[in-house]
Amino acid sequence: MKFLKTTAKNIRRSPYQATAAIMIMTLTFLVVSFFAFLTFGSSQIIGFFESKPQVTAFFKDDAKQDDINSLKTKLADTQKVSSVKFVSKQQALEIYRQQNKDDPLLLDLVTADVLPASFEISAVKLEDLTQVSDMLKKSEIVSDVIYQKDVVSALTTWTNAVRKIGIGLIALFSVVSIFIMATIIGMKISQKKEDIEIMRLIGATPWYVRLPFITEGVFYAVFGAVIGWLIASSVLFWATPFLESFLKGIPVLPVSIVALLYLLGLEVLFAVILGIISSFIAVLRYLK
Repeated sequence: MKFLKTTAKNIRRSPYQATAAIMIMTLTFLVVSFFAFLTFGSSQIIGFFESKPQVTAFFKDDAKQDDINSLKTKLADTQKVSSVKFVSKQQALEIYRQQNKDDPLLLDLVTADVLPASFEISAVKLEDLTQVSDMLKKSEIVSDVIYQKDVVSALTTWTNAVRKIGIGLIALFSVVSIFIMATIIGMKISQKKEDIEIMRLIGATPWYVRLPFITEGVFYAVFGAVIGWLIASSVLFWATPFLESFLKGIPVLPVSIVALLYLLGLEVLFAVILGIISSFIAVLRYLK
């Protein structure tokens, strides 16, 4: 189409302005990609911890099985618990033996009667752990409750902070990129005032004049999004071995190619929207 040729000509004639527009969009989508990775990773980590026993309640030696079953029913009725696993004294002994199989002396000193039966509990949400823990502590058949409150609270707080900071930075960079892009395209429109007037005199419609500039803005945004995604994905692949070692046992990495391509698709869509908005602002301001 002719407007695409006009767009390509506009880009070739002002390479420095084109480079500046692509760079600001690259920076914007680099931030978008990194915080998308952080958000995905933190969600996976929380999901991992939510799937594991997060509270352990040890029962008194005189606790009756009927009372234990009743407590299990009460926990289920709160709808805040995703799973409750009962570990008997004999099962606790088997776990102890497995953990200390290389130390025969410790194995000889411990019998099933010494170890307490327990519940291993997972909550639906990490935020519900405090309430579940408090409920267990009030039970007369529970002797002790182990709940790593500080670890869970720190993880939840960190995740929420990452999401808020990410949303704030993405919004800030998006607004800045829109205004910079609008300024760059506005400068191009100003430089082509005479050509635009001639086009209008020979009968060109308003959209025929505007469309090349809008297409140009979309091109800058999409090209910047692809570059930003490529840089972020390359950094992620490079850092994956180190992160896997640090997150040993937590199945977060590697991120699948399908997930990365899905992110690219979303970023390209977002880029098209940003490109249209910034170009339209420039067109409305400079082409009245």
